[in-house]
Amino acid sequence: MTSSNGASSASTEGQTQRTSPYVATASLKGKTILMSGGSRGIGLAIATRAARDGANIVLMAKTGDPHPKLEGTVFTAAEQLVEAGGQALPLVGDVRNDDDVAAAVAAAVERFGGIDVVVNNASAIDLSRTDAVDMKRYDLMQDINVRGTFLLSKLALPALRESSHGHILTLSPPLNLDPKWAGMHLAYTMAKYGMSLTTLGLAEELKNDGVSVNSLWPCTLIDTAAIRNMPGGQQMVRAARGPEIMADAAHAVLTGSGSTGNFYTDEEVLRSAGVLDFTPYSLGAPEDRLVPDIFL
Repeated sequence: MTSSNGASSASTEGQTQRTSPYVATASLKGKTILMSGGSRGIGLAIATRAARDGANIVLMAKTGDPHPKLEGTVFTAAEQLVEAGGQALPLVGDVRNDDDVAAAVAAAVERFGGIDVVVNNASAIDLSRTDAVDMKRYDLMQDINVRGTFLLSKLALPALRESSHGHILTLSPPLNLDPKWAGMHLAYTMAKYGMSLTTLGLAEELKNDGVSVNSLWPCTLIDTAAIRNMPGGQQMVRAARGPEIMADAAHAVLTGSGSTGNFYTDEEVLRSAGVLDFTPYSLGAPEDRLVPDIFL
């Protein structure tokens, strides 16, 4: 795993900054966040929102060199975080690799003195049905989504217990056991629900340790480069929201009451924070024509 402080600037997914309807009542200033992934998309939006408060963000992502189809690297992301007002430590590493994850945890503690928040953002997606899914893709989803979430959470636990308000936030859906979702894309459903089971189990396991554990999931499709590069993705994202809605929702959860064991949706969290109008997050489509996300 390698690290660097140098980077060139890049915008989040090329999106135009919109005025947010969310008004924060608390800050992440001085908090240290360790995130898997985060070189682009929802993860970068969450990290950027935290950086605006003056947070310290450690990004561990595989993308050290430019991707032929996806914008941004861990280094350009780090530069964006510094420009937003935070401190950033970019690390090239793979959440599937035990040594990389252990080194990321150690680097966060060494550089910033501890870890207050872990965001399990890294995830792989393949919506193929069982006959069609390649077993290498199946293994990839299990390794990144389930094992990676478990591993990063596990290795960060000693540091999180030392924090005054330790928090694990995983980007995974509510455990909806309607067979519809398993029947549509069994391999992916198993992988995402594995992430959610980590939330369920760790929240119970850590309930007396002062560490909150929650999941967060969007109510609608979110516009990211990964979605746009899927077949039909360019048309799909016309009826999506920008990743800023997840960034604001994550901020509200991480600065909230410390409740644990919840499977939040972005709309639920932001309504509780006083947001009544979600149209500023949309990319132009009317609210009743937005594409609902899966698992809800």
